[in-house]
Formats: sequence, structure tokens, C-alpha cells
Amino acid sequence: MILDFQTLQEKFRELLIKYGFPPVQAMQIADVFAETTIDGVFSHGINRFPRFIGDVMDGTVKPGVEPELIQSFSALEQWDGKQGAGISNAIFCADRCMELASSYGIGCVGLRNTNHWMRGGSYGWRAAERGFLFLGWTNTLPNMPPWGGSNTVLGNNPFVMAMPRKDGHLVLDMAMSQYSFGKLEWQKRTGEELPEYGGYNLDNKLTKDPAEILESMRILPAGLWKGSALALVLDLAAGIISGGNTTRKIGELKSETDLSQVFIAVDIERHMTPEQREKLMQETIDHMKENNEQVRYPGQRSQRDRNTHLEKGVNIPDDIWSGILKL
Repeated sequence: MILDFQTLQEKFRELLIKYGFPPVQAMQIADVFAETTIDGVFSHGINRFPRFIGDVMDGTVKPGVEPELIQSFSALEQWDGKQGAGISNAIFCADRCMELASSYGIGCVGLRNTNHWMRGGSYGWRAAERGFLFLGWTNTLPNMPPWGGSNTVLGNNPFVMAMPRKDGHLVLDMAMSQYSFGKLEWQKRTGEELPEYGGYNLDNKLTKDPAEILESMRILPAGLWKGSALALVLDLAAGIISGGNTTRKIGELKSETDLSQVFIAVDIERHMTPEQREKLMQETIDHMKENNEQVRYPGQRSQRDRNTHLEKGVNIPDDIWSGILKL
């Protein structure tokens, strides 16, 4: 079924209001789910929406809740998400770190007790559109073994970095596993193998079969031992900066909630003109693509898919859309 952005946005908004979200918050969350879907990231867009509503129904996500300031240290602040919706909490904190950066040159917000922020890249795109360099990350429940181990004690702790650019922002959005669990679930649904090895099966062999990886829960760290180490330090930094939980504590809870996240914005207009920045970035991209015409920079495919889907609509599997309509 071919659907446009407005149809997706309005249906998400309608359902969010039905399940208790005030109109402004419902529109914020609906926008992110619709934008993520239009960008071709079904795993964290339309495919994830029913699970989000399930989290609302079981009390994991509390509609209408707003973050609360805990402590302020000039350019650094700590906020409590109070188990509100991860998307609206993250939008608030991304905007707040940009406000701090406008005052101090750099702004950092540590957020605790929040929920899944869905596609982390959404907040990178938001900051880049406003002209800020952005870094952000979140921890998760334990879902990845450390390199050399077999027990899932690390989170795959997604990391985002975004840079504004006139001809297309650079937005890196990556989990510390080779593939996110959302990607594995989507590939399993479509019956497609992964392009590269993504984890181990129950026989302790590397596999490209997403169903086998989901069964074993032994996802492969990105960069092997390097991804494992990055997952650990991102988790610890999120706990320290926010004053919140690390993955170890989150794993003791009944569901994936009370997460810790970090949002950092840099006002790059202060020390480099837009012309200098554009020249530096374009020269670097041109150098990377020299004799490598098929190479993409981070965020390029999302921009391509967004433009295509805004013009022609996006093809949503009938069973997914019918499931949305029944919520």
C-alpha cells in the first residue's frame, strides 16, 4: 500500500491521542515515527509503532510526562525523563543542549529515567537543520555479549553524530552491534539474509540469518572488540553524565526503561565561517569518492529515500498497515 507522509503522520497522531498523549506531544511523536518511515527506516518507524503503543498500555511509557531539571552546571545540565516517551524527552533534551550551546558555545544534557528514543538519528537531523554539530548516545538493556564472551551483559548503545552541510547533512547513526535489533527483526520479517555476518547461531557459528541471531541473542559487536569496548564506555559515560542507570541496572528491570542518554551540541558558527566549513567538508567528501563513486557518506541514503518517498509515497506492507489500523 502506497501512503504519503501526511497519512502516516495523521494516523500516528490520532492513535497517540487515543492512548492518552496530549495533542502537542502526540504530534511530536507522530512526526518522528512518520519521518523515520519516510526515510526508509521501517525498523524504527512504522514497524516499531505497535510495540510503542504496547509499552504505553503496560505502563512502561507514561503519556504527557515532561522532563524535570535536576541540576545545572552552566553548559551542562541533568534532567529526569520520569519514564515519559523517549521521543518527546529526546526532542526536549536535543533542543535544550542547542540552547545551552547558543549561550556557551557548547551544551551538554544528561537525561536519566527515559525510554527508547526510537531512531537516534532523528535528533542528529534536528540539530543539523539548526546549524549545530551534534553528538548523542543512549544505553540499552543487556542485549550483546562482550567480545570473547557469550553472555549478553552489554548494551549495543547507539551513537549519533551529525554535521550541518548545505548540500546534505552528514548524520551518523549506528549501534555498537554490527546490526541493530530493529534491523534484524525487519530482515527476519522479510525473509532476507543480512549482507554481512551479524552474530552467532546456537552452534556458535557466525551467521547472516537474522532469525538465528535473534534466537541465540548473540549479536556481533561492530568492529569486534572495538565495538564491545565502545559499548562499555558509552554506557558508563551515559550513567556518569546523567546520574542515571547503566546497562547492568537496566537489565534488572522488568522492561527496557529508565535509560540514560547524552545530548551534546556545538555552536560551530563561532570559530569557522559557513564558507570555510562547506569547503572543508566538500573537499573531504570529494577526496573520499575519488575513484570510489559508489561510496556514500553517512545520511546520504536517508536523504535519497526521503526525497523519493515524499514525491511518490512509501510502500507499506498491507499487513503492517492493517495492524496499525486495528490499534
